[in-house]
Amino acid sequence: MVFWLCCLTGALTLIIFFLCVKIFMLRKSADEIAEGFAVRTKSDTNTLIDISSRDSHMRNLAITINKELKKLQSDRNRYQQGDLELKNSITGISHDLRTPLTAICGYLDLLDREEKSENAARYLKIIRGRTEIMRQLTEELFRYSVFTTVSGGTPDEPVLLNRALEDSLSAMYASLKHRNISPEISIPDKPVSRMLNRNALSRIFGNIISNALKYSDGDLRVTLTEQGEICFSNHASRLDEVSVGRLFDRFYTVETASSESTGLGLSIARALTEQMGGTIAAEYTDETLWISIVFPEQRSQPF
Repeated sequence: MVFWLCCLTGALTLIIFFLCVKIFMLRKSADEIAEGFAVRTKSDTNTLIDISSRDSHMRNLAITINKELKKLQSDRNRYQQGDLELKNSITGISHDLRTPLTAICGYLDLLDREEKSENAARYLKIIRGRTEIMRQLTEELFRYSVFTTVSGGTPDEPVLLNRALEDSLSAMYASLKHRNISPEISIPDKPVSRMLNRNALSRIFGNIISNALKYSDGDLRVTLTEQGEICFSNHASRLDEVSVGRLFDRFYTVETASSESTGLGLSIARALTEQMGGTIAAEYTDETLWISIVFPEQRSQPF
């Protein structure tokens, strides 16, 4: 009886050991698949997931995932190619428009020197205004294609967010005053520095402030925390959660926006922010638009 009990115990031990090894191998395979999937969805690579397990079910799972990864890679390549072609087309179109617009502006300058009736002067003023709008839109299209195609532009350097924010607000002072907006500014005395592209940062702040000029009900609050988070907020009763959710989309404009808008300002801001390793987000609560930017602290460098 004791002999058979020992045999049974030994058999159960072997079974348990075998099951433990099996579970360990399955878990290892699952971890390998998860790790491989995460790497391949984040990087541009054609390598497929390979696992050490010989279990048929886990290998079938890896094969199925690899098939989907191939489809994902193909879709990604098509998107990138299409996006590049679109940006190149934008660059070409905006460049082609520059020449005739320059000629038109030149002839308008000549017409200003000629004697003309009151009606002719009024018509000429309207034409010049519309031409200037076209010129601004063309320049914005060109800048968008350049900013989103070429990463960086100039090397990163130590930048004080405090000073950069103050400079951007000062540069927009005339436009803010024209809209009767007196911004509430909260900037800490402690220097907040990051390694960033100074010109790109200035463009980001300028585009966000310009967005506030279009949609604000007459107020603007700007805050910078010691942790490096920059927040712009303003009442914007003409917006809603749906439109705010699309503010960063390329070419998206709200119907109530100025006809001068291309819908590229915040798209450029997002592209530049992400190029420098930061994050930008927009929220809409209680008829207030909030746009926040955060640059990782690990990019900071003391002055």
